[in-house]
Amino acid sequence: MPARDLAFMMLINAIWGLAMIPASVALQHFPPLEFTALRFLLLSLVLAPVFLRWRPGQMRMVFLAALTGGTLNFALLFLGVAMAGEVGPVAIAGQLGVPFTTILSIFILGEVVRWRRWSGIALAFAGVTVIGFDPRVLSYWDGFLVVVASAFVGAVSSIVMRQIRDVPVFQLQAWIATLSWPMLLVMSLAFESQHWDKIVTAPSSAWTGVLYTALMSSLVAHAGFYWMLQRYEVSKITPLTTLAPLFTVLFAIAILGEPLTWRFAIGAAITLLGVWIITLREPEKIRGPAIQ
Repeated sequence: MPARDLAFMMLINAIWGLAMIPASVALQHFPPLEFTALRFLLLSLVLAPVFLRWRPGQMRMVFLAALTGGTLNFALLFLGVAMAGEVGPVAIAGQLGVPFTTILSIFILGEVVRWRRWSGIALAFAGVTVIGFDPRVLSYWDGFLVVVASAFVGAVSSIVMRQIRDVPVFQLQAWIATLSWPMLLVMSLAFESQHWDKIVTAPSSAWTGVLYTALMSSLVAHAGFYWMLQRYEVSKITPLTTLAPLFTVLFAIAILGEPLTWRFAIGAAITLLGVWIITLREPEKIRGPAIQ
């Protein structure tokens, strides 16, 4: 891969990695469900007029993809971030979506997993366990577990998306956003309060989080990722996406001042090694993230 394209992949990962920082800042003002609804509403306003097309025979699976990969996945993710108050360990825990997807593919899709990928699965879970016993992570273990639950729901969504045929990525994103924000709005109205007050009093930093996660992360970086997939084999591109949580950790340390403990560093290294092994052994199956 030429240095220019490698640098472009680094930029894509940096955009994804940075997304958790403005999101965590926005979540200091917006409740998590309202924030997630606003994010998908903005994404829908941008994508729906151009890409929203009815796909006969596919809409049931598209709705399931929106429910799992949009509504529940991101609701749990941002709820976990809000509960934890830190993004570094959360970003690493989110990587469990890869081994979860691999395990589900065995039981649902009948895929065969050999010893190398099993070793990657074991390493991924072992690394997250090491992080989970970090004293500072233990102080918000409930938020950490919510993010793990988000990773599992995201894995279910990956299985659903693998069964969707002939729906271009931006059409799928348009449907996920358009179907997700009304469900999230209902959930927010049911479980959260002061919705309009939060909107009219939101500082620019909170709106930056909404704009960045909706546009830069889901549109710009995602478009770049699929452009790269058209130029290179999946097996060359997908393992590079394990750099995104590393960028999140680095940005969290540099911008938010989050500490880096030896236990977290070791656990993160073990987890990402496991994820890298899994993605490296699954070149023909991985389609890339539906929404970041």
